[in-house]
Amino acid sequence: MATVPTQIRIDREIKTQATALFASLGLDMSSAVNLFLRQCVLRRGIPFPIEMPKNETEEMDK
Repeated sequence: MATVPTQIRIDREIKTQATALFASLGLDMSSAVNLFLRQCVLRRGIPFPIEMPKNETEEMDK
């Protein structure tokens, strides 16, 4: 499998948190990103729902 270098910009704090999380799962950042991209291709979309978080005000309006 041929690989190509890819450069992305990530918020510093998110990268720090994600790196620690992936390390606890036995993954490095490259492996985790590859897993995500493979799932996107397999599912032909983002492999999880994209939603706005509900806040307390919205819940009280109902």
